[in-house]
Amino acid sequence: MDADIFVPFVFFGFLAAIILVPKLAKERTKRSAHDLVSRAMERGQPLDPALVSQLTQNMLEEGNRARKSLGNAVVLLALAGGFFAAGFVIEGYDNDGDVMRGMAVPAIILASVGFAYLALAIIDYSTKKKTA
Repeated sequence: MDADIFVPFVFFGFLAAIILVPKLAKERTKRSAHDLVSRAMERGQPLDPALVSQLTQNMLEEGNRARKSLGNAVVLLALAGGFFAAGFVIEGYDNDGDVMRGMAVPAIILASVGFAYLALAIIDYSTKKKTA
């Protein structure tokens, strides 16, 4: 395998592993806790109120997804703007003028993901039930 193919493959594989492995481990832990609680309820065993409150607290934290999505959108759009601005700043130091295109690629990727998070936040805020 050529280095031009192997190095990006390893980099993106490493990046995916860093992002996905903790999320999968967290989901597996939650699933096993809920399975344990459901088995205890089937057997008629009493549940500890602290355990129930801890499980519901985790659900309440996940309920604030719209605010989290908006925060992710702001951070990603700011990073995209930073890459784009850095392309303008360092463009004078490059002899062949390709630096702006090189900096625009991550800016466009980050901006597209940021706009997707922004759309998700808008949808989440619009579908959220109003509490008086």
